[in-house]
Amino acid sequence: MLLNLIASRWTPSASGESTPVFNPSRGIEIARCPLGSRADVEVAVAAARAAFPDWANTPAGERARVLFRFKALLELHIDEIALLICREHGKTLVEAQGDLRRGIDVVDLACGIPSLSMGQKLGQVARNIDGEAERFPVGVCAGITPYNFPAMIPLWMMPMAIACGNSFVFKPSPKVPLTAARLVELFVEAGLPPGVLNLVHGGVETVQAILDHPDVAAVSFVGSTAVARDVYRRGTANGKRVQAAGGAKNFMVVMPDADMDLAAEAILSSSFGCSGQRCMAGSVVVVAGRAAEPITERLRKLTTGMSVGATDEGAPVGMGPMIDQGAVARVRQYLLQGGEMLVDGRLAPNPPEGFFIGPSIVAGVGAESVLLREEVFGPVLTLMREEDLDAAIALANGSQYGNGAVIYTRSGGAARNFARSVNCGMIGVNIGVPAPMALFPFSGWNESFFGDLHVQGNEGVQFYTRTKVTLTRWT
Repeated sequence: MLLNLIASRWTPSASGESTPVFNPSRGIEIARCPLGSRADVEVAVAAARAAFPDWANTPAGERARVLFRFKALLELHIDEIALLICREHGKTLVEAQGDLRRGIDVVDLACGIPSLSMGQKLGQVARNIDGEAERFPVGVCAGITPYNFPAMIPLWMMPMAIACGNSFVFKPSPKVPLTAARLVELFVEAGLPPGVLNLVHGGVETVQAILDHPDVAAVSFVGSTAVARDVYRRGTANGKRVQAAGGAKNFMVVMPDADMDLAAEAILSSSFGCSGQRCMAGSVVVVAGRAAEPITERLRKLTTGMSVGATDEGAPVGMGPMIDQGAVARVRQYLLQGGEMLVDGRLAPNPPEGFFIGPSIVAGVGAESVLLREEVFGPVLTLMREEDLDAAIALANGSQYGNGAVIYTRSGGAARNFARSVNCGMIGVNIGVPAPMALFPFSGWNESFFGDLHVQGNEGVQFYTRTKVTLTRWT
């Protein structure tokens, strides 16, 4: 049974209830995760509240030194943590290493907090008056994370919030709690004072307790759109800052002048990487004009040749399992929604154990198909054909979501038109997954994000701080 971390001490949950943690490559239970209660959240928030004043007054340079030590520990244990991700999530070893590496990039950014959090000053802003704007931490912050990136998404939140001088309560997904516990353990080992970082396991009751707690000032969330919307509404209704990232339906447009080999490889990686379980997965390919035949044949050949297998020991396979049997059943249901099956993942040779389904390509669906409107969150690629770029852009802009969109082309004019016209926050030009580096915000739009300030970059600093302006007159 996993434990909560409260004020740097590992303690059992008060609830007494738990849920299984699976190795999805084998379909076997490997741990039990507590389903925490409101009492657990109360204790964690109390510890964070008590730790906040001293940590907020700790000089930014001293806070940064803790972040530098944390980064060094992550680098030292990168192979260990990557294999842990493989074991409890099912990512391939390369995907798991990338998951953690992208998180370390955010820690690297947070190490620069003395510069990132600097204020502004203007002497003689008025006659004999000086003006100064200074950033202050907001208080107790909380992070609620999904299963699909066990390392990266928690590291979007914890390092920046703590670097800015806040204390933090972390509620990870009960499907991948082992990685979460290891990250927290290393952060405490780096020298965090007791109570600055607290870990509470749980499900719906734990999330609701966080959103309702009067001492939680800010909440960061990543999950489905339906839940993100509810988290935003409930959190803001209780007076909190909330950044809530939701689902996506990401369109990829292939123009006739594209490098077809580059496009096909990038689309394959985007659509089927992490078994399609990521909000930046390319899920719809829109082929413009005469590009249809060459890209379709390449995608069919590459997809058919993908190896699918167990990843828990870091085996070099092309795609791993889904997170659980429910996810497999959901993908199978989507594949019953009609269209021409160019590649049917249900027919792929799969291991006899574990939660597996092969990659699929579906063509010929109608404009109202759920394969165009809903987030599948699995290894399913929908192939559409349009006459030109304007029609492809119109199709993409018909989606309720707004995370990412990609174009493959050699034309600068087409790329510029696409980038400026598509109604989403992250654009790729000849890039499969346009997820920004840590220096830039992860800027979902529309139903893909609820809030004003995103994770990463300067927006991350702004979310975890508030500004105080002081006007001074000396006579």
